[in-house]
Amino acid sequence: MRKLSLDKLDALFAAISATNTLYLPVDTKAGARFERWESGKTLSTALNTVRSAKDFFFPQTENLMDFKVEGKSIEIIDTRTESEDFVLFGVRACDVKSFEVLDRVFLADPVDTYYKNRRDHGVIFSMACTRPVESCFCGTFGIDAANPGGDVACHMTDDALYLQANTDKGQRVLDSLDSLTEACTTEVVDEQNALIRERLARLPLADLSAEAFGSGKTAEYFDAPEWKQLSESCLGCGTCTFVCPTCQCYDIKDFNTGHGVKRFRCWDSCMYSEFTKMSAGQPRLTQLERFRQRFMHKLVYYPTNNDGLFSCVGCGRCVAKCPIHMNIVKVMKTLGGREHA
Repeated sequence: MRKLSLDKLDALFAAISATNTLYLPVDTKAGARFERWESGKTLSTALNTVRSAKDFFFPQTENLMDFKVEGKSIEIIDTRTESEDFVLFGVRACDVKSFEVLDRVFLADPVDTYYKNRRDHGVIFSMACTRPVESCFCGTFGIDAANPGGDVACHMTDDALYLQANTDKGQRVLDSLDSLTEACTTEVVDEQNALIRERLARLPLADLSAEAFGSGKTAEYFDAPEWKQLSESCLGCGTCTFVCPTCQCYDIKDFNTGHGVKRFRCWDSCMYSEFTKMSAGQPRLTQLERFRQRFMHKLVYYPTNNDGLFSCVGCGRCVAKCPIHMNIVKVMKTLGGREHA
């Protein structure tokens, strides 16, 4: 483990950015968000960013390729330019776990080379959560906010930053910072982790359980009468899907620029009435069906197909941002408390 005095934090950022593009959470009028570091920018003290770090690997919009059409001839142009190594600093444990969920989608055969390219170039500096907030429930899904994972795990105290490499990729970056950091024991971090876990145990959602959900529960929950009451107030706005670090739905459209065709991929939402609409019509005609799809995917469908791994990491963003306060916690409490066959 390595230690850095906090008065050298800017020097650390400068050293990282000398060989990697560095992104970290900074405060904005709209809340904390990841931005490229440059001298003068200060690391946010907010628990989490409004939008997750997912954007760096699966961006909201991206130009996949261009086409030039001349008569019957079509030229495909690869527009990818992402070749720089970059570091994401200050990623919380919930968002680190979300990358595992996304990896199982985009790195499964056939591999999404756009996503893989970014994952190969990215290094994750995670940050332990010393002060989790009331909307957090990452522990429900087995995530330890005191042990955030990533390529390099960081713990911050009042006067120092402690860094521990977890992967070879992380170790290489950490080795390049030897002149700024010093070797240390884990005693201070161990004490902080014990305090973090005490705070986590006192959170309002600390007792939220996912035991009633998971693989093989489709028949039990699909026709549950509770879906009607749960979905009645849903606006179908899609806010929950856009702040979610694990949602991976997207649409692909071609645009004729007059000088060729550009193919874009952009985020989509299963909460929208147009989502997955086909020539034969819309497979989910009602808001109830769309609402059910979202939460069944998080709690049943995804774990059924991915060795029991849930597609929720308990980051609490949907709890904080839903305009009518309908979220996965209410779904879990309602369905999880029903009489089970």
